[in-house]
Amino acid sequence: MFEGFCFSENNMTLIEQYNLHNDFGKTIGMHFEIIEPGLVHYFLTVKQKHLATPATAHGGVISSLMDGLLGVTALSSVEKENKVVSTIEFKINFLAPAFLHDNLIGIGKIEQKGNRLIVVSGDIFCSNRENVLIAKSIGTFNAYPAEKAGFTI
Repeated sequence: MFEGFCFSENNMTLIEQYNLHNDFGKTIGMHFEIIEPGLVHYFLTVKQKHLATPATAHGGVISSLMDGLLGVTALSSVEKENKVVSTIEFKINFLAPAFLHDNLIGIGKIEQKGNRLIVVSGDIFCSNRENVLIAKSIGTFNAYPAEKAGFTI
């Protein structure tokens, strides 16, 4: 599928390779911490470039943060099996606006893990506004061999 491509770096884990090549996440300023396999915290500070109105973040930014959160949570649960994941679907509920300079924290956890399908839930909070809940989500991910995505192990 990705013949001729070799994205692997010497002695890097799949998570490290993902971080290296996730230019979209870097562009919008997202970063994460894996607490344990299947439990991830994701972070984003709302900046001017994220706004849809003079004060509030675009829903696409929140959706992107949520998709990253859910995806890395699923990835963290299959990395040791030399698998990566792709989003099959996710549903998001926007519960409160995110404002300029808000510090957003997403918490993702595995709800159900099969051999191929993984169901993940996520919540995004605003830490500088008494942890107001910004969004809730649930998603389904497909786990497949990392080589099919262009990674080499």
